[in-house]
Amino acid sequence: MPQPKRRYVTADVFTDEMFGGNPVAVVLDARGLSTAQMQSIALEFNYSETTFVLAPRHPTHTAHVRIFTPRIEVPFAGHPNIGTAFLLARELELHGTPTIDAFVFEEAAGLVSLRLIRDRGVTIGAELRAPEPLSIRSAVVRTVAAQCLSLPVDDIAVTIHPPQIISVGLPFLAVELGSRDALRRAKPNLTAYESLLPLDGADSIYAYTRDDTARPYSAETTLHARMFCPFDGTIEDPATGSATAATMALLATLGNGLNAERHWRVHQGVDMGRPSLLLGRTETRNGLVVATYVSGHCVPVMEGSFVLEGATDCAVDP
Repeated sequence: MPQPKRRYVTADVFTDEMFGGNPVAVVLDARGLSTAQMQSIALEFNYSETTFVLAPRHPTHTAHVRIFTPRIEVPFAGHPNIGTAFLLARELELHGTPTIDAFVFEEAAGLVSLRLIRDRGVTIGAELRAPEPLSIRSAVVRTVAAQCLSLPVDDIAVTIHPPQIISVGLPFLAVELGSRDALRRAKPNLTAYESLLPLDGADSIYAYTRDDTARPYSAETTLHARMFCPFDGTIEDPATGSATAATMALLATLGNGLNAERHWRVHQGVDMGRPSLLLGRTETRNGLVVATYVSGHCVPVMEGSFVLEGATDCAVDP
């Protein structure tokens, strides 16, 4: 029996311009695909992540979404969620179907709520709420973090926090650097990576620096960041919403506001030629971060289809 064509669409996420931001591929109907087939498709696209859309398990939710890097399935990620919500909303708009203002995706990390961002009735992006509260895990000594990033130890800032494994759904090692120049010079040392990672579920390093002109703990904080993830088949990620969300939550927790909403602007991908802008906000109550949000604009890029022999009529894997 001939297999049906499966449509996919792609978008650049956290950008207003094509070929900026972080690309994501979305397979719009993943019914019948096994985990192994999804992994092979993700490797074929070779983006930092590819998502697969399935029918929701609960009728009040929008979809069940699975996310794959070229190497593994991950429980949650930022730019794939925002890009998938954007592309699903655009599909509805193209077919004249009225869309709601919010989506809820079922994922391995839990329910991910997304609010669509529109301009004159057209979806241009989305904002996600991180599915988990901040988890602070192992600290890493300064010298080891410096070796992983091929930097002198003095470039690692520890005034606010040590190099730390943190997560709001997907763990990363967050390392603050002392200057924008240090961030520009950073590059992964694979030997040091292999001696340290994976650790507490983290296999990537999110290096960042605060804007030299920004006031500490001001209403809006500007960060510059880079994400190195060679173990996931991508040396550097242009925009990483999950790591950005975790870092914002960490800094908000360590800040001086007991009850406050803080706003964030995070520039990533600049040093690799794919500039990205991630906007965030954190809500703090009684010294604890109770909600973390990341938003960004998206641009549709490509669409196409493929035929995969051997797929079945119903999902093989949970």
